[in-house]
Amino acid sequence: MKFAPEVKKALNNKKPIVALESTIISHGLPRPTNLEVAREVEEIVRANGATPATIALLDGTPHIGLTDDQLEAIANRDDVIKASTRDLAIAQAKKLSAATTVAATSHLAAKAGIKVFATGGLGGVHRGANESFDESADLTALAQLDMTIVCAGVKSILDVAATLERLETYAIGVVGYKTKHFPGFYLTDSGFELEYQVDTPAEIAAIMKSRYEMGTQQNSLIVANPVVNQMDKALHDRLLENGLKAAVANDIHGKETTPFLLEYFHTESKGESLRVNIEIIKSNSALAAQIAAAW
Repeated sequence: MKFAPEVKKALNNKKPIVALESTIISHGLPRPTNLEVAREVEEIVRANGATPATIALLDGTPHIGLTDDQLEAIANRDDVIKASTRDLAIAQAKKLSAATTVAATSHLAAKAGIKVFATGGLGGVHRGANESFDESADLTALAQLDMTIVCAGVKSILDVAATLERLETYAIGVVGYKTKHFPGFYLTDSGFELEYQVDTPAEIAAIMKSRYEMGTQQNSLIVANPVVNQMDKALHDRLLENGLKAAVANDIHGKETTPFLLEYFHTESKGESLRVNIEIIKSNSALAAQIAAAW
C-alpha cells in the first residue's frame, strides 16, 4: 500500500484519521460534481479535526489517501472499475484502477490501522434475496473488521428489515445518532426502530473503547446518522416503485442494481436525489471526523 504524505504523518503521530470510499466519486456522482464533492468532503474532515484518507487502487496499487491529481484521476478516468473485497487481489495483480466499495474500503482501512470510516449508505440484503441470494459483501466485511462506520443507514432500495436482521446475526452493533429511528438513506426514518441512541461523538468514542474491553471489536460498529433535509417521501416512494420496475424491464440485477437505481433516482428526481446524496456524505464525514478526534 502507498500512503499519502498527510495520512502517513497522521498515522505516525497517532492523529485522528477518517477513511473515505472512492466508489461514490467514480460511480455514485455525476461529473464534474463528483470531483467537487470529493474535494469538499476532504476539507470537511480536516475542518473537523481529522485527516482524510480517500482509498482507491491506481494501476494496481492500493492508495491510502490520494493527492489531488489522484483524486482527479479517480473522478475522471473511464477505466476505473468498482471493486469489492473479492476484487482487490485481482485488480492489484492485473494492475487495474479501482474505486473501492464500503467492503473494500473498510478492508484496506483496517489493514492500514484506521478505525473510523465515513460513507453514504451501506449495502445490505436486496429485495427478493430469498430467491436470488443477493446480499451485499458490505455485510460480511463488517462482520469481520474492527471499524466504526458513519452512514445514513442502508440504501432505501434494499430490504431494510432483512438487512437489520442480518446485522444482528453478524453481531454488528448499530446505534442511531440523536435518533432511535433507523434512517433509510434518502429518508430520515426507514420505519424501523433502533435499541440505542447516542448524542455526542464522545459517547461513540466511549463505546469504541468498551468494544476493546469487552473483546467485541472484531465486528464493526455502525453509527446511523439520518439526513437532515430528506427527500419528499411521496416522491421517494414513487421513484422506488418505478425504478424497481425499470430494473426488471432492463434485466438489471446483482451489483449493477444499486448504480442503476441511483442513476434512475437522479434522472427522474431532477437532481433532488443528488442533493440528498451530497448532503449525506458531507454530514457523515463531519461526524466521522468528530468521532475520530474524540477517539
